[in-house]
Amino acid sequence: MLTLGIESSCDETALALVYDGKMVAQSLYSQAKLHALFGGVVPELASRQHYTALSHCMEELFSQVSYTMEDIDCIAVARGPGLLGSLLVGIAFAKGLAFTLQKPLVGVNHLHAHLFAAGLEYPLSFPFIGILISGGHTYIYYCSSYTECTILGRTLDDAVGEVFDKIGKMLGMEYPAGRRIEEFALKAQSDTVFTHPYCKVKTIDCSFSGLKTQVLQYIQKHPECILKHHRTIPEENPYCAYVCANITRTIAETLTHKVILALEHCNENKLPYSALVLGGGVAANQYIRHELRECSETYMCPLYTPSLSLCTDNAYMIAYLGQQLYKSGYYHSSSLSAIPRGSIVPVDYLKM
Repeated sequence: MLTLGIESSCDETALALVYDGKMVAQSLYSQAKLHALFGGVVPELASRQHYTALSHCMEELFSQVSYTMEDIDCIAVARGPGLLGSLLVGIAFAKGLAFTLQKPLVGVNHLHAHLFAAGLEYPLSFPFIGILISGGHTYIYYCSSYTECTILGRTLDDAVGEVFDKIGKMLGMEYPAGRRIEEFALKAQSDTVFTHPYCKVKTIDCSFSGLKTQVLQYIQKHPECILKHHRTIPEENPYCAYVCANITRTIAETLTHKVILALEHCNENKLPYSALVLGGGVAANQYIRHELRECSETYMCPLYTPSLSLCTDNAYMIAYLGQQLYKSGYYHSSSLSAIPRGSIVPVDYLKM
């Protein structure tokens, strides 16, 4: 089965082809440089860029393969959560293709797609514990099927990616700051400068607002850690590198603590699990991967971490999950709706 995936939930325009669960080709257009000028994603600009980029991405995608559009068996599209205007552009494009080619349409939960992205490289089996960490979301799930992902814990305020971006701004870094903070962190040793936020209570939920406050107070006392120029490298400001190392270590250890609580919850309630599965843009962070890998070894549970290119928003994950859903007999009609960020994506599939 050949599935076309369409991703337009935020500031990445992407189309990809997946054949029987294997990656074939992808065309991706990033708007990162445009939005960096404003210090964050501007929704109106994002939707306009998607409108312009989709047709070009389609042309580029099929120039890489011997397939034609008539060979497509299923069309999968990200339906949310995300920026409403951006989602509407991608969904309209998908509906037009589905109608023209007379192919089935499947709307995909963008968050679940991140979780199942590892399935493109690992043999996933249900149930498993999914850890989603991205710019806008932080969740720990118990996944028992492609449509059943129960939330065990979530952030009560900022997502991990948001914390990195906001702290990066305090340090004088450009948006997005996650990769820059990691770059600096890898060049320094860490201590125990910051306490682990929201870890004294035995809950799987997270809260990172307290960590931001700690960092702000530290920076105010140590202004030498603020970068004087965006292009400053770690060696030029070891104070900043030291702060980044401590921030990253604290976040990684906090997340791992919450995952351990999730594992213990499942053990106490006799809920079986086959693996820990990591997904989302921040899943590319080496500190977090290392901490979770040690956790998985302690609990003798494999950790599946997707390749770095599959961590960020991409169309492969949309095509893959859409394909699995369609194979399971699920699809959508032309009334498929977009679900904005902050709303729950309904499980409203039609069943064959």
